[in-house]
Amino acid sequence: MKTTFILSVAFAITLAAAAPNGAVSIPEEEIRDAYHKSYRYEKAQNYEDAIKAITPVIVAYPQGYTVNLRFGWLYYLSGNYANSKVYYQAAIKSAPASIEAKLGYTLPLLAQERYDETETITRQVLRIDASNYYASLRLAFSLRMQKKYDAAEEVLNRILPLYPTDVKFLAELGLVKVAQEQREAARRIFADVLTLDPENVVAKEQLHGGNKPVEARK
Repeated sequence: MKTTFILSVAFAITLAAAAPNGAVSIPEEEIRDAYHKSYRYEKAQNYEDAIKAITPVIVAYPQGYTVNLRFGWLYYLSGNYANSKVYYQAAIKSAPASIEAKLGYTLPLLAQERYDETETITRQVLRIDASNYYASLRLAFSLRMQKKYDAAEEVLNRILPLYPTDVKFLAELGLVKVAQEQREAARRIFADVLTLDPENVVAKEQLHGGNKPVEARK
């Protein structure tokens, strides 16, 4: 009960802070219903209607952190990466210290293959949270895609002691070794990945598919 109350108050504060003249113009119940409808549409992969469902909220609270974050996510899912970036940037502007907004912003950046910008954002996150899982993974990936193999390996060697059996980090390190033409080291890593995850697509392709380049999805 206490947790629900705290979340409700925090949510209301987030929205009220962005309301014109400080006045909340949509009843809390309508806001909640709009979000619930949006979540149902998202679950059905109907992203257009998921966006429409909460449009009244962003019209009333154009600077609201929560609703901008939601729009950024939905536009990313719909494949509209340009709009996704706009809303994630608005969320970051509303809450500059937010790690989740910065990590969200990296999703459309990666989809657009903007690896240099992804590197910048993930490094910002790691300055706040040095062991952040997704920032470390996406930074290593973006460095590899920029052919900064030694830098990518450095990131992975720093984070793997914290996640020794994480197949995403291990597969990424294996792909770095492939790029560095360290085939035997890569083979050992991918063999370990298959031990941990027998259906891992990246490891199976690298070990049995003639080392055809494969990108691990983040």
